[in-house]
Formats: sequence, C-alpha cells, structure tokens
Amino acid sequence: MNLLDISHMRKGFDGLEVISDISLSVKEGEVLSIIGPSGSGKSTLLRCATLLERMDGGELTYLGERTAWEEGGRCVYAPKQKLREIQRYFGLVFQNFNLFPHMNVLKNIMDAPISVARIPKEEAQQRATELLELLGLTDKATAYPFQLSGGQQQRVSIARALALKPQLLFFDEPTSALDPELTGEVLKVIKDLAKTRMTMIIVTHEMQFAREVSDRVIFMEQGVIRAQGTPEEIFNSDNDRVNGFIGRIMDN
Repeated sequence: MNLLDISHMRKGFDGLEVISDISLSVKEGEVLSIIGPSGSGKSTLLRCATLLERMDGGELTYLGERTAWEEGGRCVYAPKQKLREIQRYFGLVFQNFNLFPHMNVLKNIMDAPISVARIPKEEAQQRATELLELLGLTDKATAYPFQLSGGQQQRVSIARALALKPQLLFFDEPTSALDPELTGEVLKVIKDLAKTRMTMIIVTHEMQFAREVSDRVIFMEQGVIRAQGTPEEIFNSDNDRVNGFIGRIMDN
C-alpha cells in the first residue's frame, strides 16, 4: 500500500492556478525528490499535501484513508477528528526552522509529543534525548534557538518532526536558508535517514544531493509534472527543459 496518493490536485490563488493537475504516489521506504524552477508550485504542493493549504480540486489519500476529495464541484475534507489522526502520519521540516524561540532545544522537541500525542512527559523527554544524540546535538539540549547556528537549528527541526514518529517526512527546501558551509551537515542527516528507509518527500535545489539520495525524482514546472523517473533517468534525460534547468543549477 502507498503511504501517500495524490490524484489530479489543483490549487490557485487569486484566480492564478499554481498547481494545475498533479498526481503522484509514494511507497513506504521511498525517497522522492521534487525539483524545478522557483514558482513552479513545489512548495504549494507540499503545503496542500500537509493540510496547510486547502486544495481546490483532486484527491488526497494517506495510507488508504481518504483525506480530501471532490464532491459537487468542490473539494471536501474528512472530519476534523479524522484529519488530526491523519496528521500524525507525517512530519514537515520547513525552510526557516520555525522553532519556538522561548523554548530550549529539548522543550522544542518535547512539545508536540506532549501536547498533540498526549505522551507522558518522561517518555517525551527520553525520546527527545535519543533524537538529540542521533543528530549530534546532545550538548545543545538546554540552548535556545538564537544560540544555535542555522545548521543546528535545522537539525533540531528535523528532530522535532521525528519526535512524533511519522511514517512520512516532508522537507521544503531544508537548506535554502543556510550558508553553504552549513548545508552539508543538514544534507548528511537526511542521507542518514534515507539509509534507515525513512519515507521522505524532499523539495530541493541541491541537485547532486537529489541525485544521490533519491529513489525517484520529479521535475515540476508551471504547476505540472514535466518529467519523472529514477535519478539516472532524470539526470541523463534527453528533455531539453530538464537538462537546461539541472545544468544551470549545478553550474551556479
């Protein structure tokens, strides 16, 4: 069974269609990278998939459970209680970390397990401590976000997303807010997660990383999927548009 199925997703803002007709599926253990020029709808796709934006049309299914679908010419969603359950299936790592500035690192990671999953404080703290060790941040448990480098903040946000034990992890350009020298440490964490067969969907401009870590790559442009395939197929594509985009990004 697929963890995620998106069928004919559409989304627009102020009469401008940003996502025209997107269909994709993600299997358990698969790493899917989404590449494409700015403004192609990649982040909007992730926001719709993670219920931060409402779709205008199409169907969204998690683990076989219908989350959103078209009915009577409009998109309807499952009841709120069901949506809360479905949201536990996935985690999202943002571009700009989105950590709580008034909480230290440990409490940032513990917050959702306690407040959302109703996990006992002691268990949440143990889980957070294990994640900090996994991500090489044990010595930063009592630090506050402003005391961390950008790379460290992003690693904390990855730990926070993992704290609820999601079955699927979304990354929205996780290194775009980082200096080049800090990018590598975050990409290494994601590569290590891929080795554990964590299911991930990654929007990224890091072409070499996408080539190395992905099972499948999607190239988006103007709200539609223009090409998709294995990294080998995409990075050796005879599609001029795909070649031009990848070449331009890798030359920068």
